[in-house]
Amino acid sequence: MASADELAAVPLLAPLTEPERQELASKFVDKTVEAGSRLIGEGAPGYSFFILAEGTAAVTAGGATIAELGPGDFFGEIALLEGIRRTASVTATSRARLLAMSAQEFDGLRQAHPGIAAEVEATMQRRHRAATRPQSP
Repeated sequence: MASADELAAVPLLAPLTEPERQELASKFVDKTVEAGSRLIGEGAPGYSFFILAEGTAAVTAGGATIAELGPGDFFGEIALLEGIRRTASVTATSRARLLAMSAQEFDGLRQAHPGIAAEVEATMQRRHRAATRPQSP
C-alpha cells in the first residue's frame, strides 16, 4: 500500500489534501519489479492504472521507444479512458516500484477529483499526439 506522503510527491496527486491522499493510498497495490520486466504490453486489455514510485521504465510502440518514465510518472490511462487495448508497452529499465490501481478505483478517483481527471485526460491527449506524429528519417 502507498503512503499519503508518497502520493504527495506524485505531481498528479500533489494538489490533494492530506486526508484525501490518506484515503487514496489504500486503493493502490504496491509492487516491485526487476529491470526488464514488462509492465504492460501493447495490444493487451487494460485493467489497471499505474504510478512509477521508484525506478525507470521505457514506453515503446511498434518497436520504437517513444518515452522514458521516472518516479512520479503515470501510465495505463489510455486503455482505461478510451476503452481500448493498450497502445504501447512499458518495460522497467531498472528495478522499480509501482503503485497499481484497478480500473474501478481509477474511475472513482476521476469522479471524485475532476482536476485530476482533467490532468490525466490532457496527458492522454499529449501522448496520443506524440505517438501519431510522423517520425523523421
